[in-house]
Amino acid sequence: MKRQVSYQWRLREVMATRGIFVASDLSPLLADRGIELSSVQVWRLVTQTPERLSLPVLAALCDILDVTPADLIATKAENAAPRRTAASGGADVVDLAATVRPKRARVRPDK
Repeated sequence: MKRQVSYQWRLREVMATRGIFVASDLSPLLADRGIELSSVQVWRLVTQTPERLSLPVLAALCDILDVTPADLIATKAENAAPRRTAASGGADVVDLAATVRPKRARVRPDK
């Protein structure tokens, strides 16, 4: 059985609990730890869910906010519903090989 895995990025919530409400307040704290990101990159990090995140950035965020990675990333895994397929031999299934036959082509030489 396949598993469906998802995650929720909780940086904004954790920042709010630590009294940091503006993304621009995070930039100097990251710079103090050797992480140089543009203001747009920091804003995206705070407001959007990242698809990729470097470990040095994650470690710096954990140090700044005094949390673990599990506090920033809430994961969820559940069984995926099996895909349904059409039943073979049902009344609504048409066997095209038995019902449709192509006509034989006649090739005539040009005159």
